[in-house]
Amino acid sequence: MKTLGIGLALSGLVLTASLSAHAQVKIGVVSSATGPTALVGIPQKNTVQLLPPKIGDLTVEYIALDDASDPTASVTAVKKLISEQNVDAIIGPSGSPNAMGVIQFVAEAGVPLLAPVGTAAVVTPMDDKKKWVFKTTQNDDIIATALVEHMLKSGVKTVGFIGTGDPYGENWHKVFSALAEKNGLRITANERFQRSDTSATGQCLKLVGANPDAVLIAAPGGPSVLPQTTLHDQGYKGRLYQTHGAALPDFLKLGGKKVEGTILAASLMLVLPEIADSNPSKKVAAEYIAAYEKAHGARPATFGANVFDAGLLLQQAIPTAAKVAKPGTKEFRAALRDSLEHTRELVGTQGIYNMSATDHSGFDERGRVLIAVKDGAWTLAK
Repeated sequence: MKTLGIGLALSGLVLTASLSAHAQVKIGVVSSATGPTALVGIPQKNTVQLLPPKIGDLTVEYIALDDASDPTASVTAVKKLISEQNVDAIIGPSGSPNAMGVIQFVAEAGVPLLAPVGTAAVVTPMDDKKKWVFKTTQNDDIIATALVEHMLKSGVKTVGFIGTGDPYGENWHKVFSALAEKNGLRITANERFQRSDTSATGQCLKLVGANPDAVLIAAPGGPSVLPQTTLHDQGYKGRLYQTHGAALPDFLKLGGKKVEGTILAASLMLVLPEIADSNPSKKVAAEYIAAYEKAHGARPATFGANVFDAGLLLQQAIPTAAKVAKPGTKEFRAALRDSLEHTRELVGTQGIYNMSATDHSGFDERGRVLIAVKDGAWTLAK
């Protein structure tokens, strides 16, 4: 593994349709395969080899880099992909702070970015820079709406909030607090912690002291477990809610019995056997899961599916862009951006994409289901 600058490393081999140096489309991929966000980044890195090696008449080269969960390294990676590799698009980075930090650079270079991150802040509010970014996860408001509806039906009147002290947690608080106020829910405590923290005792003591009916935890990947297990150990008896950031197998493994009863809204991938065969995403998700398990011997987290969906978006958009200009040119990249923005009814692993000039996520309520943790497993919430 070759070290690049501050901890930046090539993730093994350059993944390419053929080992030729003449691949016609270059796609950069930046993931956090190491560091605090690794539980998110590993399935994303592992998914790269499942992306389409050929799109139409064009072969595709994927250049995968690991940013070690460091936002500064993400910038280094993106700059390198743009200046040295002349990529036509970039998938990544894994973390919300990392993605926020690279927006200005992809916008200046005119390179479309497909961001597999949680925070909606990468695409909202739309502006001249964010128009180059497309998000392959559900926006916070779609997930938050489902959680608020469940809270109201469950008789919840007061809620404590704890989130990561970064764009993911901050945007979640912004979205959730607005919905809470609109629906008569009162937030009685508002706390933050860092992804790299090993303790959240102080914050959780404040939450327990406020004695809310429920607590919402807004954190991606492994860090989502810490506040919940801490609240459990401190004797908190109220309802526990999580965002789609907790939608990974390791949430169940790391949390064990302490996360029993958790409610979250997330991808149908978590409860695929319970999803009706008529749901068009079920087939796509099942094919992705089978391919991932064959390649890696383990079931993927939904975060990997976000990268797989980026491949589906590019698979549809690239042939249209290729009619306008040749790959490797600024004209091709601009046409690719325009083509992505005109995505209509594209079936992904987690929902249906309908992009527009004002919506670069494209998911609606078909992009999530309400899920509970029961007997150590995911199940559709009743």
